[in-house]
Amino acid sequence: MVTDIDPARFEEMAAGALDALPEEFGRLMSNVAVTVEHGQGPPGLLGLYQGIPLTERTTSYAGVLPDRITLYRQAICAVSQSEDEVRCQVRRTVIHEVAHHFGISDDRLRELGW
Repeated sequence: MVTDIDPARFEEMAAGALDALPEEFGRLMSNVAVTVEHGQGPPGLLGLYQGIPLTERTTSYAGVLPDRITLYRQAICAVSQSEDEVRCQVRRTVIHEVAHHFGISDDRLRELGW
């Protein structure tokens, strides 16, 4: 069973997940745009970070477009059985993609249980 969440409600969940991040992370996340794609997205992905992680930026990092974190609503809903599961998966996906912004790899996230 797939849980379908209204797009506006899903965006509220995404905003709530971002607001719940520790304040110090928020201060370090300048030049990052977080968006919701209401379609399915690429196969196998619930979210995607596109940009230059903080750990790879040099002193010449300037004048670039914002990094992007995209959440795929239909993909997240497809793996969730209830609204609470969608909320939990949105939070988990936000944390996962924010970790990539901070330079944490998928392998390290798996080691940490994410």
